Amino acid sequence: MKGREQLKLISDFIRYNIKIIFANKFIYFLIAAFAFFFMVTGIMLFTDSSPEEADIFSTLIFPGVLILFYPVIYNIQSDKDTRMLEILFGIPNYRYKVYLVRFLLSILLLLLIMFLMSWISVFAIIRIPVFHMVYELMYSLIFLASLAFLLASLIKNASGAAVVMVIIGIAFLILAEPLGSSKWNIFLNPFDVPGDMSYSIWQNVIFQNRMMLVVGSIISILWSLINLQKREKFV
Repeated sequence: MKGREQLKLISDFIRYNIKIIFANKFIYFLIAAFAFFFMVTGIMLFTDSSPEEADIFSTLIFPGVLILFYPVIYNIQSDKDTRMLEILFGIPNYRYKVYLVRFLLSILLLLLIMFLMSWISVFAIIRIPVFHMVYELMYSLIFLASLAFLLASLIKNASGAAVVMVIIGIAFLILAEPLGSSKWNIFLNPFDVPGDMSYSIWQNVIFQNRMMLVVGSIISILWSLINLQKREKFV
């Protein structure tokens, strides 16, 4: 009986936090992500050139950013708006579980939608290795999600964090083309192999890029959880 009660509490806890993730304006970001995806898919279907795996990767990045944007940045703000911060911060160590679980649920939601869009691409455009495609996409998307989570915990205002994140995102996009095949490009497309680079060197560039994104993501998440210890700055 005790095990059943714990299982019910965990399921209720996850269900409650999923409702928070889907609350308010998230649906608009979700609609915008799918609208962009279907628009680009339609363009690819009626273009003369044949789409490649690198094109699908580039197409899926932007919808992924839109999907993670709202639930991650407004993670803390939603509790402030509903007067839940005092309750959460009044329970020792509970806040870490709440925000970490919400972050992980947001990533899981993003992962599922990336799989869905990848499968749609297979049926509508070109056959791609779906699992490999999503695997490569998640490096950049999880890094951006972790950075957004960090900004939300540092700025302590969702609107302010959103503005800063948009500026940083635009800067990353502007730098993506000049950086090209550099390991410093957070949007590095592993399917777009440079013609003037050997395969072994290209694999090394990808490995270094992915390692930096993983380390950056871990540091951002840990830093965010440390910031959440400072209760007085959020209430």
